[in-house]
Amino acid sequence: MPLYNDNPESRTNLNVLMSSKLVASPLKSMEQGQLRQPLRDQPQHPEEEHWMGCSLLTLIGFGFLTFNSGMAVYRSDRDLAAISFVVFSYVDLVSLFYCLRLFEKTPPESPRRHHIKTAVWLLTTMLTAVFSYKVAAIMPFPVQILVWAMAAATVLGGFYAFFLHSEEQKP
Repeated sequence: MPLYNDNPESRTNLNVLMSSKLVASPLKSMEQGQLRQPLRDQPQHPEEEHWMGCSLLTLIGFGFLTFNSGMAVYRSDRDLAAISFVVFSYVDLVSLFYCLRLFEKTPPESPRRHHIKTAVWLLTTMLTAVFSYKVAAIMPFPVQILVWAMAAATVLGGFYAFFLHSEEQKP
C-alpha cells in the first residue's frame, strides 16, 4: 500500500516533504519496506565511536596518559623516587577513573555505591597528598604551608561533599 494516493498534488507535496533532511531518510526506508530502530535506541552522539564500552576520546586520553607516564619513567634516569611517583600516580588515576565509571553505572539505591564513593574519595585524597608533597618540596616554607592548607581544604571539602552533605537537604 503506497504512502500517498495517486493524486498528482499529493505526490508533489510528498516530494517536497522528502527533500527535507529531517524526513527523507525515514520516509524512504518506509517506502522500501525497511524498519528503522526507534530513536531512543540510537546513540546520542553517533560520531562517537565505542570500543569495549569506552569512547574513542577516552581511549585517546588513556593512550596519552600511558605514553606520558612511560616517557617520564624513561627520562627519570633510574631515580627510584621519581619512578615510584609516576607509577603510583598512573595506577591511582587509572583506578580513580575505573571507580568513577563503576559509580556512574551503579544504581542510586545500591549499598555498593557507598563503598565505591569511599574508594573514589580515598583515591583522590592520595593523589592530592602525593602531588602536594611534590609541589611543596620545591617551594619556600611559607608557600609550603599554603600548598598543604589548600590540599587539606580540598580533602575536607571532598569529604563533606561525598559523605556529610545529602541531596535531601536541598530546598
